[in-house]
Amino acid sequence: MSTFQAPKGTYDLTPPRSATFLAVREAISAPLRDSGYGYIETPGFENVELFARGVGESTDIVTKEMYTLTTKGGSQLALRPEGTASVLRAALEANLHKAGNLPVKLWYSGSYYRYERPQAGRYRHFSQVGAEAIGTEDPALDAELIILADQAYRSLGLRQFRILLNSLGDKECRPVYREALQSFLRDLDLDEETRRRIEINPLRVLDDKRADVQKQLTDAPKLRDYLCDACKAYHEEVRALLTAAGVAFEDDEKLVRGLDYYTRTTFEFVHDGLGSQSAVGGGGRYDGLSEMIGGPVLPSVGWALGVDRTVLALEAEGVELDLPATTSVYAVPLGEEARRVLFGVVTELRRAGIAADFAFGGRGLKGAMKSANRSGARYTLVAGERDLAEGVVQLKDMESGEQSAVPLTEAAAELAKRLG
Repeated sequence: MSTFQAPKGTYDLTPPRSATFLAVREAISAPLRDSGYGYIETPGFENVELFARGVGESTDIVTKEMYTLTTKGGSQLALRPEGTASVLRAALEANLHKAGNLPVKLWYSGSYYRYERPQAGRYRHFSQVGAEAIGTEDPALDAELIILADQAYRSLGLRQFRILLNSLGDKECRPVYREALQSFLRDLDLDEETRRRIEINPLRVLDDKRADVQKQLTDAPKLRDYLCDACKAYHEEVRALLTAAGVAFEDDEKLVRGLDYYTRTTFEFVHDGLGSQSAVGGGGRYDGLSEMIGGPVLPSVGWALGVDRTVLALEAEGVELDLPATTSVYAVPLGEEARRVLFGVVTELRRAGIAADFAFGGRGLKGAMKSANRSGARYTLVAGERDLAEGVVQLKDMESGEQSAVPLTEAAAELAKRLG
């Protein structure tokens, strides 16, 4: 064992479990790739100010959870705590919005970092797949993204998740609600930090998970009572499109999400098998974020789904993914000449697109066959001096146990035929 271990609150992904994470990433991104979303990748760290402005200076993410560092040149950087601000910054910098084809539809995958108290399903480094549709205000876009996430989860075999939906209003109606909410909250028995939050972003108080705070919020003014006609109509259209698509959702008037940039549509995917940390992903519309970070008016919508949390949800439901074996053919040479010949066959198989592996290290037949078994290979190729003298290799079907001699020159073609 090494002297060093992974930092507290982080994890390493190793085989065979890592194959599940890869399959989850693939399943989440597949519907996006089929719907016009192009892949984008951004740096693991950004200017601190990007997140302070975009995510919000009053959020826990910025005030308590962000990993910050000062470079040798004196710049203040932060490890990215979420993906949207970085993706929007990159899209603006590359002038993607000026290419004339709005919305700009992008998807991404990567690691994100927050200094949180480590607990089951909540790490300081976590993996997400996200999607953003930038530059268009259209309820059909909001519905599209929710439908694609629902499709991704169902393709994995998940069934026990719920979609929570709300509207946060816009710059016309939210200030009126904000004032009413502030007046209500100022009269409550709250700690100093929460009182400070009332003045900066009172909606975040609604998101407070503490029971003593939630008890006092029972009679808080409801945002839906303050929505302007335009926001009401927009939200009803999103709901109607989801219903028409057969995607079930629940209206949740207390759903706020933990980021300041959301407007109008906001949603969350929750899984009841995960205990208190039930959110597996979420997102919403963020029509003002581009202006917040110095860009033009670009109404946008997006989501991020947690890969680690989706894996936990699969485990909670007992869903086992049908993962293909990493190796189809395993070659076992007996003797030096056989090593050279079978290594050549393995190379030929790989070039033909067949997953093949080799018994490295000169082990004996027994040890090499154990490795072949562990590899999950469907077939093994075994050859010794007598086989080579006869110009054949022994081809063994690991499922049926049947073994037959195949001409060496035809081994690759025979395997290609059997493996389809």
